[in-house]
Amino acid sequence: MTKLHHARTATTLAAAVLLAVGAAGCAKEDTGGTSDSGVPLIKAGALTTCTHLPYAPFQSKDDSGKVVGFDVALIDLVAAKLNVTQEIVDTPFEGIKSGADLNSGKCDVAAAGMTITDERKQVLDFSEPYFDATQALAVVTGKKVATLDELVGKRLGVQGGTTGEEYINAQVKEKGLKIEVVSYRDLAALQQALVTNQVEAAVNDLPVWNEYIKANPGKVEVATGFDTGEQYGFAVKKGNAKLLAEVNAAIAAARTDGTYDKLYAEWIGEKPAS
Repeated sequence: MTKLHHARTATTLAAAVLLAVGAAGCAKEDTGGTSDSGVPLIKAGALTTCTHLPYAPFQSKDDSGKVVGFDVALIDLVAAKLNVTQEIVDTPFEGIKSGADLNSGKCDVAAAGMTITDERKQVLDFSEPYFDATQALAVVTGKKVATLDELVGKRLGVQGGTTGEEYINAQVKEKGLKIEVVSYRDLAALQQALVTNQVEAAVNDLPVWNEYIKANPGKVEVATGFDTGEQYGFAVKKGNAKLLAEVNAAIAAARTDGTYDKLYAEWIGEKPAS
């Protein structure tokens, strides 16, 4: 009985050692990391950015398939400050603005031409504003629309989940306008709906329409603008103060040394007088 007991004990110990070794091996699969400045990142050597494509001139793919744009260039400055490389994840906007993508560890930072709102502040921590945005009403070239009242009885396109959609729905309700507001899943679908006359007009941010007009001359024109006082911000997971501080520092440095103005001119156009 004694020898058998010892044999079983030895076998149990050996099994325990094997389990411990196996667990240690699994632990090494964790790909998280920390930047040189002590900022925790979900992937070693990378600053992972969530965005929603396409949204030129803030983020879109160039002819080679690389994601480029104003937002991309600014977050590259943050990545350089952390001595890592930016990696971009294309994901639906709903998961970005709700905080779900950041909370689940899909990305470290969100950069998606996203307006800072009180509602979004409940689930995201925003950087200092980096862009002043204005909503604009676009129509097929040649059509004349100066006000929302002129769209009564017609279809007006918006991009789902955006402040443009919220603004139009609020205006339609407040003024009692009988306009059919049609929501599209992304910018490309909205623009396609406009140029194929599925909608009479479409609303999105002014720089987005300017970029589309530049790339597709003669198809679309901006009919009127709506100054909603919106500002864009980058976002991090609630409580991620270290990364937020680095984002704000990179933007501040870019404004001071002229890099911001240079990137603005490259991606947006002439910078408005402040």
